[in-house]
Amino acid sequence: MTRSEEQMHVSVERHESGRARLRKYVVTEEVQQTVPVRHEEVRVEREPITDANRGEAMSGPDITEDEYEVTLHEERPVVETEAVPVERVRLTTEERVTNETVHGRVRKERIEAETEMKDDTGRPGPDVPERGRE
Repeated sequence: MTRSEEQMHVSVERHESGRARLRKYVVTEEVQQTVPVRHEEVRVEREPITDANRGEAMSGPDITEDEYEVTLHEERPVVETEAVPVERVRLTTEERVTNETVHGRVRKERIEAETEMKDDTGRPGPDVPERGRE
């Protein structure tokens, strides 16, 4: 007689468990930067005539009406934007291994031997099972 048992064999199968994606979108934020700007202002300077500068003052034109004009300048901030690469982003996967305990049921055959014994009186007694290998 042959005794048999089921043996549990556990393997793994690869299945899709989810998805991950990168999504790029644009946000706009307010930024500020202080920059120095220059401008010209007109100032009237008056210089009294002294003996030292009288010759220069007298070399001017006679009394007439005249105009003198100065062009004023100013700086204005100019804003430009430029797209520059700052970071590379990608998705990668890493495999992690964890141990999982798997439970299952297996069937086993048992073999018992039975003998019929006679007690001391010579009369048949109950069957007494004798256990075989398990």
